[in-house]
Amino acid sequence: MKIVDQGREHAVALFRIVLGFLFVCHGIKLIFGVFGGKAVAFGTWPTWWASIIQLIGGTAVALGVGTRIIALVCSGSMAFAYFTVHAPGGLLPIENGGEAAVFFCWGFLLIAVIGGGSWALSSAFRRPDAADRSPAGLETAS
Repeated sequence: MKIVDQGREHAVALFRIVLGFLFVCHGIKLIFGVFGGKAVAFGTWPTWWASIIQLIGGTAVALGVGTRIIALVCSGSMAFAYFTVHAPGGLLPIENGGEAAVFFCWGFLLIAVIGGGSWALSSAFRRPDAADRSPAGLETAS
């Protein structure tokens, strides 16, 4: 299983990117009425606002910017969507058409908990550790 463990960070990053991209597609579908969807009116509660979260949040998660907190917001928005839109239509997601909402909710919650993996844009802006900041040739006290 060592080879599988070596690819963990890359697999998490790919999962984050694909999940974010699919979320963006849902937002674009609702905002612009493309991909076989019908555009919702500006400001319509909660659909238009959810589509803004999908568009902006999905983009940020896919790029790896503010990944954990934004993934938590995206997860919460999908939990809200499931319980307000889908759950009244039946007990199980297969009955009420809420499979996508459930998968997005749990997928974003997973990303919020474990992080975005490698390839995140925010890693380019991280400050180096204290050991990395020490002047060349000088050792830090331990």
